[in-house]
Amino acid sequence: MAALLKGTTMHFTCEQILDEGITERRFTVGDFSGILWTPQAASASTPVPLILMGQPGGFGIRRMYTRLVVRALSAAEQGFAAVSIEPPGAGDRRPLPGAEQARADLIRAISTGGRPAADVIDRLILPLVDHAVPEWQITLDEVLDRPEIGEKVGFSGGVIAVGTRLAAIDSRITAAGLFAGSYVPRKTMEEARQVTIPLHVLLQWDDEGNDRSMALDLFDAFASTEKTLSANMGGHTGVPQFAGEDVARFFARHLGPVVG
Repeated sequence: MAALLKGTTMHFTCEQILDEGITERRFTVGDFSGILWTPQAASASTPVPLILMGQPGGFGIRRMYTRLVVRALSAAEQGFAAVSIEPPGAGDRRPLPGAEQARADLIRAISTGGRPAADVIDRLILPLVDHAVPEWQITLDEVLDRPEIGEKVGFSGGVIAVGTRLAAIDSRITAAGLFAGSYVPRKTMEEARQVTIPLHVLLQWDDEGNDRSMALDLFDAFASTEKTLSANMGGHTGVPQFAGEDVARFFARHLGPVVG
């Protein structure tokens, strides 16, 4: 996959100015698209850190846009740029092979009160990881080539298996704020042992779409000497505001001081 993307170039398709002078640029790279947000203060003389904003698999930028903008504006308040890309198989992109059947098998297992088999989780999550991580790396190549973007990079949210692999293999990622909100493939558990950067992991205790014990095992597997688990009561979408503020402080600590 990485070889297919090599040599691609980022093309900006439209631009608009949001609140506080934040610039939003939509772009394409190869066969996928994304959005880059940069704060007004960003320039070649004062380059800013970058947050890679992950998304849930299967939703797409159009559906997630409102939430993404809120996250991007929050990042900009800290003096950070932010970028998000269309996940493989989401939006108008071609569905990933086998994803529909794997998702049906997962739902069937959960509805009967059982635990999804390891191969079902692998079939659902690993194709997404295999496609998404190279696309994130190509996006990072392109964005870091811009003079207004600095060298410090954080990864935030999205599918935890994607963030785990990216943190394990790409040394440009300085810190990661991960969301334990999806099932974890066996390979991700192995990759977690290669992750040594600072981590802040959010876990919703009553998340119906997540295996809590699996999430705790993954947190234990991370090799990072600085890692924090923030566990809160509630379902998948019930992350309390203060937990999000803790993540913001985490990135401020590792990517740069809060602006203002």
